[in-house]
Amino acid sequence: MTANNFDVIIIGGGLAGLTSAIHLAKNSFKVLLIEKNNYPKHKVCGEYISNEVLPYLEFLGFNPFEFGAKKISNFELTTHNNKSIKANLPLGGFGMSRFEMDLQLYKLALKNGVTVLQDVVTNVDFESDIFQVETKGDDQFHSKIVIGAFGKRSNLDVQFKREFIKKKSPYLGVKIHVSGDFPENKVALHNFKGGYCGVSKVENNHINLCYITDFEAFKKYKDIETFQKEVLFKNSELKAIFNSTKSEFEKPLTISQISFETKNPIENHILMCGDTAGMIHPLCGNGMGMAIRSAQLASEPIIDYLVGKIKKRDALEKTYTKRWKKTFGLRLKAGHTIAYLFRQNWLAPKLLMVLKWFPFLMPFIIKMTHGKPMIINN
Repeated sequence: MTANNFDVIIIGGGLAGLTSAIHLAKNSFKVLLIEKNNYPKHKVCGEYISNEVLPYLEFLGFNPFEFGAKKISNFELTTHNNKSIKANLPLGGFGMSRFEMDLQLYKLALKNGVTVLQDVVTNVDFESDIFQVETKGDDQFHSKIVIGAFGKRSNLDVQFKREFIKKKSPYLGVKIHVSGDFPENKVALHNFKGGYCGVSKVENNHINLCYITDFEAFKKYKDIETFQKEVLFKNSELKAIFNSTKSEFEKPLTISQISFETKNPIENHILMCGDTAGMIHPLCGNGMGMAIRSAQLASEPIIDYLVGKIKKRDALEKTYTKRWKKTFGLRLKAGHTIAYLFRQNWLAPKLLMVLKWFPFLMPFIIKMTHGKPMIINN
């Protein structure tokens, strides 16, 4: 067994983990990022990102448009019974696959001196103000700070006895990339009974189709293809997209037990980032933006703590918790409410009519689930 000391250890190499690793390494701290998968890898994800994160990505030295990201300015929403509404996105966004974005951020992390280890964390202990992190590969590491960025659910959530992990979650996520015609400046959200599907183009002109559904509704059907034909295709827009495009995946990617329960930003003195800290409903379409933003929210006070501007760990944890809740509290509540209303099949068409009568409401609702462009402090 080997022992190594770092300033910060980050568990999980998704968007939150990679961006926080780059941020901290740019400030000359010794950073270890532990990720169980190798790069690149497809993930179940909507792959639309709000432009609110562009100033931060620029600060990190990453320009998504260098890698072909699609600029998105238009939004379309349909109900399960084929009522639709269109709007301009107040801030806009871009489409980029996790396959490409994670890979390029990983390369940037290495370039900035981040140590990346492909392994699984099996245990985290905190004693005498120092973390001890153990891995499946029988390594042991020590650090002053640990960031948890290990995604929607993990064995570590069980170890830390987090409240949300004790509850069964009914949601299933499915994603495929297809090739065909779709406007590259548009993101669409098509509702069906029991769920909704996001549609947008990514950097290689593939169309990302990612939907979430209630698992109880899904298991009535023998397989994904049957479910899509019997349920999704009741939405004529989804039927047209699926029938007029060609799948680029051998089979769809799936993920189950997706939880939208409230989570704590701090667990066992670990600063939680991205989906590990909390998830917005995909109906609001900005989980990737939230993950990147949470990395900034964590990295800035961590830097202040490591250089002595924040004197005590308790003050660091309170600062991060306050910033996280101030930034995400309202949008998470709004996301829960919006998703709940649109899950009511009888109500969704009526809501859409209201939005058509009062078109100023749509940009207002979008703003409630998105942030303003990020201001960089350090």
